[in-house]
Amino acid sequence: MAKASYITPEGLAKLREEVDHLWKVERPRVTAEVEAAAALGDRSENAEYIYGKKRLREIDSRLRHLGKKMESLRVVEPTAAGDGRATFGAWVTLEDEDGNKVCYRLVGPDESDADTGMISIESPMGRALLGRTVGDAVEVQRPRGMACFEVLRVALEKPR
Repeated sequence: MAKASYITPEGLAKLREEVDHLWKVERPRVTAEVEAAAALGDRSENAEYIYGKKRLREIDSRLRHLGKKMESLRVVEPTAAGDGRATFGAWVTLEDEDGNKVCYRLVGPDESDADTGMISIESPMGRALLGRTVGDAVEVQRPRGMACFEVLRVALEKPR
């Protein structure tokens, strides 16, 4: 059995939405396209049929992957640490050496998305932020070198 990964309730809901979309929208649509292509006759040179069957295999593979993944997930409800420390699910606002501010949410690896500020607690930045409080200095080794940040805010809700 795979090791359990942490995920927020919102992250699990997104995975369930993807499964629902694949089962209720994508798979029926592609199945109908394959059936229509098959009705045209010779399947060996029918590009729509061949592509459709390939897409069905991809959808089924993704559904199997998501099913196994969801079995190994442990949903963790974000809660505030009484001492103001950054915990799983918290939003942490940082300021870098140049005065630029960034905000990250500490999440599990299955819902990390750097473009939206969701960073894995298993990433270098995520590990560096866990347990930090306002005013702490944080150093993180990144591919382009060491970066230093100051923790400005730790909260369960995203700043506006």
